[in-house]
Amino acid sequence: MISRWVNSIRGYGTGYAWANQLGLRALGVVYFIAFTSYLVQADGLIGVNGVLPFAEWLAAIRPRVEILGFHHMPTLLWLWPNDAGLHTALWIGIVCSVLLVLGFAPLFSTSALWALYLSVTLVGRTFFSFQWDSLLTEAGLLAILASPWRWRMRWRAPDAPSRVAVFLFHFLAFKLMFLSGWAKLASGDPTWRDLTALTYHYWTQPLPLSSAWYAHLLPLWFQKLSCLLMLVVELVFPFLIALGARLRTVAAVGFIALMALIAATGNFAFFNLLTATLCFWLIRDTAWASFFSFCGFRRLARLSEAGAPVRAPVRFSRAWVWAPGLAIAMLSLVYTLRFPIPWPRFVERAVVAVAPFRSVNGYGLFATMTKTRPEIIIEGSWDGQKWFPYEFRWKPGDPLARPRWVAPHQPRLDWQMWFAALGTKESNPWVLNLMVRLLQNEPTVLELLLYNPFEQRPPVHIRAVRYEYRFSTPAEREATGAWWVGTVKDLYCPPFQLHATP
Repeated sequence: MISRWVNSIRGYGTGYAWANQLGLRALGVVYFIAFTSYLVQADGLIGVNGVLPFAEWLAAIRPRVEILGFHHMPTLLWLWPNDAGLHTALWIGIVCSVLLVLGFAPLFSTSALWALYLSVTLVGRTFFSFQWDSLLTEAGLLAILASPWRWRMRWRAPDAPSRVAVFLFHFLAFKLMFLSGWAKLASGDPTWRDLTALTYHYWTQPLPLSSAWYAHLLPLWFQKLSCLLMLVVELVFPFLIALGARLRTVAAVGFIALMALIAATGNFAFFNLLTATLCFWLIRDTAWASFFSFCGFRRLARLSEAGAPVRAPVRFSRAWVWAPGLAIAMLSLVYTLRFPIPWPRFVERAVVAVAPFRSVNGYGLFATMTKTRPEIIIEGSWDGQKWFPYEFRWKPGDPLARPRWVAPHQPRLDWQMWFAALGTKESNPWVLNLMVRLLQNEPTVLELLLYNPFEQRPPVHIRAVRYEYRFSTPAEREATGAWWVGTVKDLYCPPFQLHATP
């Protein structure tokens, strides 16, 4: 038994050539979605006339950054700090993601994608502070270490990745899933401990699908069982990654199934697809061969069978990975071990130094469950008496509007409106910027909305009313056709206007 265990350690990380081939290409798909989604919103969110113009912000912080060092804000947009530079970075990212999907210049593509996505998300600030943005940046850094040093990846003879790179992808999958489960229990939220969290989740999540309305009606015993199974997948399955290739495949299947179920009722951008992509590196080539054979892809099955030709990688392309790989592993361990540990000073300094690069992170999705659903409805008026609401494209507003599917695209303004409703206008000053842009009838911002009631001329007054929303009951929906029921809670922002009336 001991000799078998020793042999398994020696063989760790071998047999993942196809996992690496498919994983890198799938990561290219995720990057393509992320950059494209960013491109169609960039002007309205952070453009020169957007809600949070990034060029003004960079100009304001530049003197301080010059003193501290540009590594504290590592964005390439320092070189071209305007909308044209942002658009160029996004288009280059789209091109590089296509190159990676096609398998061309993988090392160059992954390096450029990591640097570009880090750059454009940093200047996005509030609108690009989601955990899956950090997850994509971290996965992108590991992809650089896993990329073969060749001008093209070939299906017939894929390159075997470094064992260190494989281990880091395994560690990332473990860290993401386990910390997400641990955060739920460590938060002290009673809904996770009594397994009632899902009775709130379906209608309080940021952008639910219409299927969430039906899922909310499932009996309590089913909701509790679903919550228990989810916690098992997040807290137990990650440890299967360390127990051999077969159990590692079981963990991958469990993670992918969980992502599919989450995606079936909610819009969570590219998070589900990215997590499933990370699972590719958990599946050995022999398992991929069985999968291809089962799906009828006989040619791929023959190529991926044990004994199929695997291209010997350039020796240096695997040797250089060890130093940065071990450093990343050490930093990941710091983020994974949540209890206080007296780390050496050089470790603490390293954590602080790499933090601005968002490439080694801790995770904790849905640590606490929201139990109410406040919604901000922005209204405009010409006379201060009769008010007309703006309608957002995806977030709940009109109670009769059916919750729609939008993922893997992420409408970031709609998402941030969900967070803003949980706080105050003082803690979310960008909401006031948004309202000012609406008073100006700014086209780039209005393009982010579904309906502008002031197309002919801009409003004079604007306000924000906070409502309490909930899913309608079956009886209410049958009677009115409404998916939501909303009642006024308070005035989120009192009426104001750009210029005082004479």
